[in-house]
Amino acid sequence: MTTEDRTYDLFVIGGGINGCGIARDATGRGLSVVLAEMNDLASATSSASTKLFHGGLRYLEYFEFRLVREALIERETLLRAMPHISWPMRFVLPTHPDMRFESTTPTSRLLSIVMPWMKGRRPNWLIRLGLFLYDTLGGRQILPGTSRLDLTSAPEGRPLKDKYRQAYEYSDCWIEDSRLVALNARDAAERGADVRVRTKVLAARQEGGQWIVTVEDAGGVREIRAKMIVNAAGPWVGDIIHGKVRLNSTEGVRLVRGSHIVTRRLYDHDKCYFFQGTDGRIIFAIPYETDFTLIGTTDAEQADPNVKPVCTPEERDYLCAFASEYFETPVTADDVVWSYSGVRPLYNDGATSATAATRDYTLKVDTSAGAPVLNVFGGKITTYRRLAEHALDKIVPIVGGKAAGWTAGVPLPGGDFPVGDVDRLIAALKVAYPFLTDRWATRLIKAYGTEAATLLQGATGPADLGRDFGATLTEREVRWLITHEFARTAEDVVWRRNKLGLRLKADEVAALDDWMRTAEAEAEA
Repeated sequence: MTTEDRTYDLFVIGGGINGCGIARDATGRGLSVVLAEMNDLASATSSASTKLFHGGLRYLEYFEFRLVREALIERETLLRAMPHISWPMRFVLPTHPDMRFESTTPTSRLLSIVMPWMKGRRPNWLIRLGLFLYDTLGGRQILPGTSRLDLTSAPEGRPLKDKYRQAYEYSDCWIEDSRLVALNARDAAERGADVRVRTKVLAARQEGGQWIVTVEDAGGVREIRAKMIVNAAGPWVGDIIHGKVRLNSTEGVRLVRGSHIVTRRLYDHDKCYFFQGTDGRIIFAIPYETDFTLIGTTDAEQADPNVKPVCTPEERDYLCAFASEYFETPVTADDVVWSYSGVRPLYNDGATSATAATRDYTLKVDTSAGAPVLNVFGGKITTYRRLAEHALDKIVPIVGGKAAGWTAGVPLPGGDFPVGDVDRLIAALKVAYPFLTDRWATRLIKAYGTEAATLLQGATGPADLGRDFGATLTEREVRWLITHEFARTAEDVVWRRNKLGLRLKADEVAALDDWMRTAEAEAEA
């Protein structure tokens, strides 16, 4: 075992959005940071979201007003910082008499007292009130507000059953979740952070007021010194507390599995549907990767973070049946082309159900071992930047660094252009590189933004980009992802840096994996 000479200010455990967001913010404040991720960046919860920047309309029913307000404000802050990987989206919320609350929500309990004749129904006036709050709490500047839709004549009504005659339409945003993580990690690294993927934390001990963290990577076992640990391990935050750092803490997480299905494209327009069920739950149906529709999510308890979450047949059938209550053409298991599932590490607040457990985040500093640890519980992707700022509010007084936040409005790599200019960038890229198809150019801009031209620099045709792996993925792009975005395997590339796994055949993915392993071996030789 070797002990590295350097002592870092922070040792961040976890390469999800919270860990990478904290590492970026801390590095920008002058702190020395090392981040260890045991697998790939965003390999767990942060690549398994519903892909939305949203305030959380249904959280209003739980009176989570602070969380909703913070998230609504963040939508536009984040849009400005990453207009290539996020964009506005309109949401269609059909109304009907069978809409129900989940019986445990504070709003449901209150109405059962003052309006018992409603018998758990979610009245139309309450939805309109919620949307009014949603429009006003966050101080919108970019996104349009709520409007009414007549589904009997609007194109949004055509895919739906005839019984749905009215709807509300409101604004939220789409986000490429795993790319968000990779770009935060890249920006952190370019500012000086030491980002280490496939580096597992084995143990940590306190010595002389500092932490000595034992890690294992491809080069073996080593020890790293740091003044403070940030435990942003997501579903494994409890394992780090009790098994690795060995704190005497009663804080814990509630693991809630959220599953999604991806089907063939179910409708032609580019808006999302917000469906309400008779069981009080909601799901989204979202245009996805041009040719598909994303449907989710579920809420189910997950006992063990080390058991890979999967969308069960029961969850798949539940989502199909839920969507089929709205769509005129039933959604069946045969329509499903892919499914995925992630575990949300929610702060254990004692809620009676997985759906009711808070989506807010909780930050706890523990000094019981002598050296400090910041444990990060919960959170949602929309508020990751604010979570990082609040984390630094606790970190800076302990280890130093600049107190003032800096990340609001600072673009992520490739995001240095105005919101709404994506089409202009696509057109300019096609002029500069006329061999690009519309789909190819669009994919590159929506992944790399202004850096797409840098990636293609000097190419006069596809042959200049090296080997063609299929579905517009070239050797030039893969090398970029290895060099700049910490990709190591084909899975990293085709499921987390992009979603070309939906289009590539199994043998094409295998060939890419073989090529990447050979390239890595040659680089190490």
